[in-house]
Amino acid sequence: AVHEGKVVSEQELTALLQPLLAQNSRNLILFLQDRLSIDDFTYFSESYGNKNPFQNQVNKHLVNFLQEILQSSPSSLVLPAVDCKATKYLLNVLQESGDWKLTNVTNLNVSQLEVNASNPNLLVVQLLPLASDLKEISTLEAIAENDKIIGRVTMDLQERGIHFSVIYTAVRPSRISRRTDVVAELRRQLMAAEEEESSSYPPLNVTIGNDTCILFYASNFSLKANNSVLIDLTNATFLAQNVDISASECTDSNTTLSLKYTRPVNGISSLEIRFLMTNKLYEVSARRWSTLDSVEIVQDGDKLAKFIVSGISAPAEYSFHCQLVGTSNLYPARLDRDPSNNEAKNWDVFISNLQIQGFNIINNQFSYASDCTGFFTPGIWMGLVTSIILLWILTYGIHMIMQLTTNNRFDDPKGPALSVPQTE
Repeated sequence: AVHEGKVVSEQELTALLQPLLAQNSRNLILFLQDRLSIDDFTYFSESYGNKNPFQNQVNKHLVNFLQEILQSSPSSLVLPAVDCKATKYLLNVLQESGDWKLTNVTNLNVSQLEVNASNPNLLVVQLLPLASDLKEISTLEAIAENDKIIGRVTMDLQERGIHFSVIYTAVRPSRISRRTDVVAELRRQLMAAEEEESSSYPPLNVTIGNDTCILFYASNFSLKANNSVLIDLTNATFLAQNVDISASECTDSNTTLSLKYTRPVNGISSLEIRFLMTNKLYEVSARRWSTLDSVEIVQDGDKLAKFIVSGISAPAEYSFHCQLVGTSNLYPARLDRDPSNNEAKNWDVFISNLQIQGFNIINNQFSYASDCTGFFTPGIWMGLVTSIILLWILTYGIHMIMQLTTNNRFDDPKGPALSVPQTE
């Protein structure tokens, strides 16, 4: 029995999993999503009037179990959960708990998956990421698609007669827990807490010799091919590290970050993404600046899509950070499709919380970040313009009041009428 609002720590989670790890026939499936919370199961269930995205047997049992907890619990305001820092080390805990045969399932094609039931198997299935804008409709569709993936994997193993256990979790929560001690805090502090929780893995570093020459980090790194196929590279890049960076190059004036993936999705045998950066002196500012000039996507070794980057630059001693980077016109740092490159029309890029540095890296850490959002945001400009208009109205009103004059001569009823010349 777990009380409401209980947050399971790393040590408690390890203890809870011990009976599962002590079984004789151990076949464990770890379904890993970019973000997920218990509230998603209750919010998107049929009891809330939404289209239920949970149709496979695993998630149906979980939804029914949560509904029983809600009905029997004296308070259903705050559900128990697992600390996101605990799930961060979950894969390491599972690998250290026994002699597992680790298999990363990224192409979601389990029909050709070889599972020897006589030995312990650990299958890590990377699920599709949720929409970065957290819109309810897109999130619902993403959860429903992941539900189908879980159903396909589990049904295929059941048909083979393989006994297994399932863990469905995520790298970070999709919703911030509103604890009683932080309800009255400002929204800025909640956003800061969410950003702190999202930094659950170290950046990707490229080391040539004994020196680290490139650091790359993103909380969400996704591509979309032909407006239909979503390719999430976040887990493969930063968590599982199923990426080849051997083709990366570093010099004092030019740096190329090369990320190569093998079969990221069905239909694509290889995918390479290149970030081309330069470092040169600008006489106007009398200092050196590092700029990200272009991004290239190479599919299957021959199809090249080129994007021209605008708005990504920083002093050579700094790193660059931006909350949203991609091909959308709404992003502060955009990847513009090269007009002379027809292949670029088939790709869309979405990067959240990007931080990159290709020069002057000290102690394998990011330097001070130059952010893409300037000091004068649209909100600040709106406040300044409104204040100037109100100040002008106030000044004009005071000026008109100061122009008013009072009479200094008055009529005498016993004398002649007062004559005031028009010049006065």
